[in-house]
Amino acid sequence: MTASNEHAARATPADRSALDTERANERTAELDALPLADAFDALQAEDETVARAVAGAKDAIVGAVELAEERWRRGGRVVYVGAGTSGRLAALDAAELPPTFQTDPDRVRFLIAGGERALTRSVEGAEDDAAAAARELDALALSADDLVFGIAAGGTTPYVHGALAHARARGAATVFLACVPTEQARDDADVSIRLLTGPEPIVGSTRMKAGTATKLALNRFSTLLMVRLGKVHGNRMVDVRALANAKLVDRGTRLVAELTGLDRDAAHAALLAADGQVTVAVVMQLTGIDRDSAAQRMLEAGSLRGALDRVPRDRDR
Repeated sequence: MTASNEHAARATPADRSALDTERANERTAELDALPLADAFDALQAEDETVARAVAGAKDAIVGAVELAEERWRRGGRVVYVGAGTSGRLAALDAAELPPTFQTDPDRVRFLIAGGERALTRSVEGAEDDAAAAARELDALALSADDLVFGIAAGGTTPYVHGALAHARARGAATVFLACVPTEQARDDADVSIRLLTGPEPIVGSTRMKAGTATKLALNRFSTLLMVRLGKVHGNRMVDVRALANAKLVDRGTRLVAELTGLDRDAAHAALLAADGQVTVAVVMQLTGIDRDSAAQRMLEAGSLRGALDRVPRDRDR
């Protein structure tokens, strides 16, 4: 333990007992005395409330997507910031977007209190360092085009609030996500997402309901952002380069077949001709233009739907 952490430990801490995430849950008060099957049912009943908590934050999540889309189209990035479970969930969402939607890894970043070693083990005192996130954001060359998305289940993490304050000072957009109501932990973010999951089945263990709700909310946010950015056509992930492995070649072949009407062999040949780019293969097949022209049309249109909407006008010329 460092000297500063030891001093903090000896000082009387702020009382966080009023936070919903710290209160005792009466419904699971005898959890350790229940038969195993009944304990399972008790946890299941608590988890069934999580989806309703996410649904209750619909307007805020939609607002966060709109704000992120605006900054992204200006060339900005999304930077998640969290500590502990919140930071690990942020890291997971950031890591999954490049392979899923072919995003540039530099466009979605994450900061976790204590650095990347905190992904697998606790780093004592890191979440209490409000200045650390500011330094780390400066190391990322944070700009006014970026969006900083702070996550703190209990709503009070100094590391996260320090990041948001620094982001506002730099003119960046800000989103805050917590699992307690605003009156229990206030924020000054442009968009405040509150997932009201209530007391945890095990007191204070926010890796449970709060963690599950946070994962769902981040899925909503990032998936809808990718949809808005043209990474999805209908309900298909089409912005993929499908030559990396056998699974992706199969998926790419099926996508081209489904979207063009080609048989499997012809769809596979079209995919190869497009260097594995599903959207380019589809545009080539449905318009009769070459690969470079199809790639340029995709670049200009920004989505497969937009590129295909141009087809009738092009054919009328």
